[in-house]
Amino acid sequence: MLREANALGAFGSDTGDRSTQTRRLRDVHTMGLPKSRIDGGAESCVEGSYDYYHYGQDRVDDAGWGCAYRSCQTICSWYKLQHYTHVPVPSHLDMQRCLHRIGDKDGDFAGSRRWIGAVELSYVLDELLGVTCKILNVPSGHDMPSYARELAHHFHTMGTPCMMGGGQLAYTLLGVDWNEKTGECAFLILDPHYAEGEDAGKIIPRWCGWKRCEEVFVKEFYNVLLPQRPTSV
Repeated sequence: MLREANALGAFGSDTGDRSTQTRRLRDVHTMGLPKSRIDGGAESCVEGSYDYYHYGQDRVDDAGWGCAYRSCQTICSWYKLQHYTHVPVPSHLDMQRCLHRIGDKDGDFAGSRRWIGAVELSYVLDELLGVTCKILNVPSGHDMPSYARELAHHFHTMGTPCMMGGGQLAYTLLGVDWNEKTGECAFLILDPHYAEGEDAGKIIPRWCGWKRCEEVFVKEFYNVLLPQRPTSV
């Protein structure tokens, strides 16, 4: 069986006019990232490559509403770079049209600046890429360390980037560093709210780095999207 997505040296544009697209940083967490400072911790991180999508890329002014869309694009880039799909990384409008097409959103949604969350991302990944997802429901962001075991298991078995949404903010999760005995942990956050140029020196460690729970999460409900790796190729 031959599959286009598995072609050696295959590449493609993300979406739209190539002249308007941003040259993105790839695998930012490998660019001199400081350690997490968790004593006796065991790191469990994303496996494979991804592109860093964030505010303002591709001449799209999405500051204040586009963080979940950007996190979804980072996740989609992972599936494309691992050759699980040849589908181009969707634009904000592609995702909005998809959600309208499947009946999740009304006709005014496409072209709007309306925020989406983990549930909507699961619909988009399923419809556009055929990717299934699990969702962790976390009552409060301050409870996130109690889910470290499940998150570590995800990165050990699936290795895909995750999306965390709560309090009208979304982040991409690339890993967890967890001490099973003490319960101490840190989260490797790739923050889509960054809005400047593709400069790793500006991004690390503020926008891509190990964060303690209290540094990034608030006392609000969170959904954590866990995209699944395909079981067949």
